[in-house]
Amino acid sequence: MQAVKARVTRGLQVGSFVPTCDNSGAKEIKIFTVYNIKTTKGRRQSAAIGDLVLASVKRGRPDMKNQVVYATIVRQRKEYLRPDGMRIKFEDNAAVVLKDEKGNPKGTIFKGAIAKEAVDRWPGVAKVARIVI
Repeated sequence: MQAVKARVTRGLQVGSFVPTCDNSGAKEIKIFTVYNIKTTKGRRQSAAIGDLVLASVKRGRPDMKNQVVYATIVRQRKEYLRPDGMRIKFEDNAAVVLKDEKGNPKGTIFKGAIAKEAVDRWPGVAKVARIVI
């Protein structure tokens, strides 16, 4: 996992419901922890594009429901700043369900665009992504 070069504003708090954009069987996940994030005592963790999160499946196939899965955030509505000065924001929030913490995606097809920061950080996601912005 590489560092993200952009100055990404954290747009998704712990407890957020995030739709998935892959064909893994999960339709909506609920974030309950963010990996490698350090915050002030009493402050809720929050996730941004490219972050590894641990989430539970809230809607989806019956065998996937209530499972704990690894996921990475690939789109967020909150705008963030790229090093060239461009501000980027997407139409919706989206996540990709992973098989393991190494970044191998569970699904084989992604719907919609994927952020460049997520592709740079996760090579497994980059192999499957069609549209990168």
